[in-house]
Amino acid sequence: MTDYLETDVLVIGCGIAGGVTALRLADAGVKVTVVTRAPEPYESNTYYAQGGIIYRGRNDSPALLVEDVLRAGAGQCNATSVAILAEQGPELVHEILLKRVGVRFDQTQTGALALTLEGGHRLPRIIHAADATGKAIAAALVEALRQHPRVALLSGYTAVDLLMAGQPGRKRPAGAASPLCVGAYLLDQASGRVSRCLAKNTVLATGGLGQIFKRSTNPPGARGDGVAMARRAGAQVRDLEFVQFHPTTFYHPQAQPFLISEAVRGAGARLVDANGLPFMQKYDPDWKDLAPRDVVSRSIHHELVAQGVANVYLDLRSYIPVPEIRARFPNIYDYCLAYGVDLARDLVPVAPAAHYACGGVWVDAWGQTTVQRLYAVGEVACTGVHGANRLASTSLLEGLVWGNRAAEQIRQALAGQPRPKPGDIRPYQGSGQTKIEPAQTEPYLNAIKEIMWAKVGLMRTTSGLEQALVELRHWQTEIEGRYRQSSPTDALIGARNVAQVALLVTEAALENKVSVGCHYRVG
Repeated sequence: MTDYLETDVLVIGCGIAGGVTALRLADAGVKVTVVTRAPEPYESNTYYAQGGIIYRGRNDSPALLVEDVLRAGAGQCNATSVAILAEQGPELVHEILLKRVGVRFDQTQTGALALTLEGGHRLPRIIHAADATGKAIAAALVEALRQHPRVALLSGYTAVDLLMAGQPGRKRPAGAASPLCVGAYLLDQASGRVSRCLAKNTVLATGGLGQIFKRSTNPPGARGDGVAMARRAGAQVRDLEFVQFHPTTFYHPQAQPFLISEAVRGAGARLVDANGLPFMQKYDPDWKDLAPRDVVSRSIHHELVAQGVANVYLDLRSYIPVPEIRARFPNIYDYCLAYGVDLARDLVPVAPAAHYACGGVWVDAWGQTTVQRLYAVGEVACTGVHGANRLASTSLLEGLVWGNRAAEQIRQALAGQPRPKPGDIRPYQGSGQTKIEPAQTEPYLNAIKEIMWAKVGLMRTTSGLEQALVELRHWQTEIEGRYRQSSPTDALIGARNVAQVALLVTEAALENKVSVGCHYRVG
């Protein structure tokens, strides 16, 4: 039995971006291997996306969408990328999600796709599957991948590091001008064995980094794995200071932060204080509760500080008919009810939480990173679409568009690319045999998350960022030492990546001294 796998394209991650990349390549006749660290391939950031995905509104146009994206991005967006999103996105929703994999989005009584409004959009253009849009998309994509004869779908495999030709200790292919990626080391969580997966092209689709913070809407796997691996491989990263905090996550002492979709406010709900009084008109008289997320999150933060409380509230009962609440938001309704909060009768306690990384691994218009044959798509990538603050429901669309574009670029390039040779890449060489249990990494993770929440969160100061940098360097050194002494596990790999990405975010925040979008300096 060999200690390596071979494939044309390795896709690391199985959300909308990775799933679309793999499916489009496989449909074109390319052999694709998709790996995910989760036990089930549908487990991803995509799966937990509630609100919806941008389509076409009535009297809508690409130009109107471009204006909304640019306004939300606080002048920091890449105009070319935004134009690509606006012009290609809706058609790809139709072609891939509606026709190819058959996602069932909600419809009106006449059979038309139901459109909703979200913050920062001037008109309703969001389609949805109740309040579990991401779940519907993930399920449809995973099923299509499972049935595809040219897709190998591996669950429970953690990418340890990228395989790089042209680095010290590894042979560089003749004529290569710079290091290139030829796959990844993969940990089989069940056996503990690390193998090489050799690929002509590698695609990072690992999702977000919200788990570097104490409070986050992201699932446990959103550890910044792709950003950390890419950076270690020499890829450029950018805009990491722009971490968007979602303003409305369910707040309860015994509950993990649970996203209360922006579509709730799009349907008419208002943010209120404990007395039921709306307050957003004080902070943004024009957009009020539908202002961009950075504005709403900071407004809530001001209210929390001024009142000395842990949360504000969402009022659905006064503004949305009860039948509509239960029909439109069934999953949110059931979740809150489990903690004794009835959306139709009670004010819903909410507070901000880390939600989305606007920056990431720097890519071009086709998803190509600064490392040869390494692509990044979805939240792990920085296409420039989001600028300093993401417009609601652009994330799924960006993953769809760049997943498709990366697949097209790779498909065209594959024919002229030689297959990597196992002899050019050494097998994984672990440096330690100590077994670290997952619980042993928790103190490290908790310390990092507390630092990030307190000093690199919604409001940032120079002194706080400098203190965070010192403390995070200590924890990174500590974790790296344990990593080198121990046999690899998913938990230890994750802790290593969390430490590195937390440092990268903090360094970027300290370097950028201008408050813009979701990067807010108060001193």
